[in-house]
Amino acid sequence: MSQLSGTRFGTLSDGTEVRCWTLERAGTRVRVLSYGGIVRSVEVPDRAGRAGNVVLGFAEPGGYEEHTGPYFGALIGRYANRIAGGRFPLGGRTYDVVRNEGPSCLHGGARGFDKRMWEVTPVGEHALRLSRVSPDGEEGFPGRLEVSATYALEESGALRIAYEAVTDAPTVVALTNHSYWNLGGVDAGAESTAGHELRIDASRYTPVDADLIPTGVAEVAGTRFDFREGRKTGSGYDHNYVLDKGVTEEAVEVAEVYDPASGRVLTVATTEPGLQLYTADALTGPFAPGSGIALETQHFPDSPNRPDFPSTVLRPGEVYRSETVYGFGVRD
Repeated sequence: MSQLSGTRFGTLSDGTEVRCWTLERAGTRVRVLSYGGIVRSVEVPDRAGRAGNVVLGFAEPGGYEEHTGPYFGALIGRYANRIAGGRFPLGGRTYDVVRNEGPSCLHGGARGFDKRMWEVTPVGEHALRLSRVSPDGEEGFPGRLEVSATYALEESGALRIAYEAVTDAPTVVALTNHSYWNLGGVDAGAESTAGHELRIDASRYTPVDADLIPTGVAEVAGTRFDFREGRKTGSGYDHNYVLDKGVTEEAVEVAEVYDPASGRVLTVATTEPGLQLYTADALTGPFAPGSGIALETQHFPDSPNRPDFPSTVLRPGEVYRSETVYGFGVRD
């Protein structure tokens, strides 16, 4: 019998109650909300053993309702990142989806998975299964989608997020988590991640046009997009990296972030072929630009319109599966 139970976090503006669930294991404490599947906080120790929260978030639901654009900590779907023109071809038809960023559909439309309530079910002592049904036509996407995301803490204290989905009609699916990481510690007043050191195992990336839609694939060698050896992040990034490993059955480590000040280390492993690096230069409100770094594991932006990119099509009888693992450690 699980000992996990949710506590009242507050209410949305329409009166809907939001609950908060806490996972703890091996020095890691993670809080997850029923609203948006949001990872509200991740507490891990620094090199001195002091625990601190390393993701941006809010102390009440109103903060997430007021600041929707950054997608703080949210579960993103049906389609992570952008679909050009808010339309795509599938099965001989063209589907129009909600355009919520200029001419594009971003992160599932105006009311994507990040703004929906999720059913939360404890799984053993250290995991939560979040589930919902996205009806046919939601934000314009075809097919009734049954989707789940299981948040689990491993023996090491790593956070594993495993996504699954099935559909009753051909559709496109791409799910991710949109946490902003600041390894200096949000509560400790760390305001910038520009000094964080980042490594990404990617020899290529997808350059973008003015609407941040990929224009193709290019080599990172000799450009500011080369993080293969690890260096300070700086600013000015909102780009998809083509991971050298490609699509894999098991999660493979593809990135590492290190904060020299606190000693904290974050590793990212995934089954996905892409990783969106966003240095949060456009953050406004309570968090300053550059105060977090998003590492969104994903298929590539605009894949439904790009047959040369790995496919995001899901058909009846198939199961969508994706997995990402966030590992935590310290370095002297």
